[in-house]
Amino acid sequence: MTRVQFEKLVSEAIRAIPKKFRDKLDNVDVVIEDWPKTPNKFSLIGLYQGVPKTKRTTSYSGVLPDKITIFQKPIERIGGNSKEKIRQIVKKTVWHEIAHHFGMDEKKVRKVENKKFKL
Repeated sequence: MTRVQFEKLVSEAIRAIPKKFRDKLDNVDVVIEDWPKTPNKFSLIGLYQGVPKTKRTTSYSGVLPDKITIFQKPIERIGGNSKEKIRQIVKKTVWHEIAHHFGMDEKKVRKVENKKFKL
C-alpha cells in the first residue's frame, strides 16, 4: 500500500471519531511513520506521546503538541493483503491512541475497545 493510500485510511479513521470528541482534540498531531524505533518493531502499531487532557493544569501552555504516531508497516504486516482488515486496524489504532489523549489508561482503553471492535 502506498503512503498516500495509508494516509487516506488514517484520515478516514479520524473522521470516524464522533464529532463531539474530534472537536475536543487539543494540541495534538497525528503522524505516520513506517516503523517504530523499538527492539521489536513488529509489536507496536501506534503510540501516544504527550500530556493527556486529564493531566493538564492551568499552567499547561507553550508546550509542543501531543503526538500520535501510526506505524504503517506493522499494521500492513498484521493486515496482510486485505485492505479492509488494514482499514479496521487503522481505525482501532487511531481510536486507541486518541483515547490516551483524553486520559484513558491502557487497561480502560483495552476494556472499551474489546466491546467496540471485533477484529
